[in-house]
Amino acid sequence: MACREPDKPFPTEEGIDLSVSEDRTVQPSPATAATAPAVADPGPLGLAAFALTTFLLSAKNANWMTHATGDAWLGFALAYGGLAQLLAAMWEFRNKNVVGATAFGTFGAFWIGLGFYILLVVNPAVAAINSAPLATRTALAATTVAHINHDLGWILLGFAIFTTYLLILATGTNLALFVTIFLLWAALVILMAGNFYLGSAATSGIIQFGGYVGLVTALAAWYTSWAGMAAFMGHKIRIPVGPPLLKP
Repeated sequence: MACREPDKPFPTEEGIDLSVSEDRTVQPSPATAATAPAVADPGPLGLAAFALTTFLLSAKNANWMTHATGDAWLGFALAYGGLAQLLAAMWEFRNKNVVGATAFGTFGAFWIGLGFYILLVVNPAVAAINSAPLATRTALAATTVAHINHDLGWILLGFAIFTTYLLILATGTNLALFVTIFLLWAALVILMAGNFYLGSAATSGIIQFGGYVGLVTALAAWYTSWAGMAAFMGHKIRIPVGPPLLKP
């Protein structure tokens, strides 16, 4: 997740950048630069897409959606958190921001993959439970739910590993982006633990706590997206993002 100003390798109060070096492995020729100008910063779009989908799923995990289906996040995982972030990633590649492109591409694919996992694995498994004979339904439900929770635990573990080294790189960006990625990392770890050990009241509380951390993560991502949009507009509104934790 990143917002970027093409000519600034490190962030200032006026912009957000997930680049960590001025070095570029490919330099466009003058002719190429003339025919293919840099696109606008896609970072605010990617962050906003990530924020909304995270907010919806986290509200479910936090048990806020007691009067809703709880599946509001699913369509937006495919269309906004997924597709919009993948588009932002491709534009970041166009702007030669490898870190931002990898981050947006990874989490865009995360939301699409999670959405398809629910549609192709979880929903058919639930349908199979509902159609099973009453005598075997309880045992089948317990086994199926345990397997699904462990699947989710492994998925979250993999993305927590990626987020760990993304968090290290974020120390060279700005405070707002670092806080966003740190909260994301914390939410992934908490939800991973909750899914691996789900089955008791205590672990249900872990999932709920992970939902609250996810809600704060969404707010931080929205804030960082807002700062990127304000920097682009160039008027008197300035949203502070803080200095990098590690100076270049």
